[in-house]
Amino acid sequence: MKSRHKGRELALQTLYAMDFNKQLDLQYIEPTFSATTVEEYDQFDDEVKIYGMYLVRGTLEKLTEIDALISRFSLNRPIEKIDYVDRNILRLSVFCFKYEDIHPHIVIDEAVKLSQDFSTDVNYKFINGILDAMQKQLFPIKEGRR
Repeated sequence: MKSRHKGRELALQTLYAMDFNKQLDLQYIEPTFSATTVEEYDQFDDEVKIYGMYLVRGTLEKLTEIDALISRFSLNRPIEKIDYVDRNILRLSVFCFKYEDIHPHIVIDEAVKLSQDFSTDVNYKFINGILDAMQKQLFPIKEGRR
């Protein structure tokens, strides 16, 4: 599970860099990720690299749909006004809700951890609130989810 968390961190950092540089498109994905040097990349386990790239590609492929969902639930803050880090944590989380077989509470817990590690002290509450409301309405907990 530690490699999954590291893969999420790597994906977040990459999406953040791409978003900041206005390059949120598959054509701009660096093979070694946007947020790492070649030396750093070489130190990651293969599982981290594969999972991180899966998250980046999947999020970018579904970006329009993901952003529409975030906008639907972020009533007081338009998506373009959400901080870069928080916006990309939300994007990764929505991708995981929709396209991975992960228990929704794990998705939310991971989002909160990423927010606490990479964002401001209070933004995790904003992220938690949006994801919790989204999960309850759109992604109810099903039996058999991990």
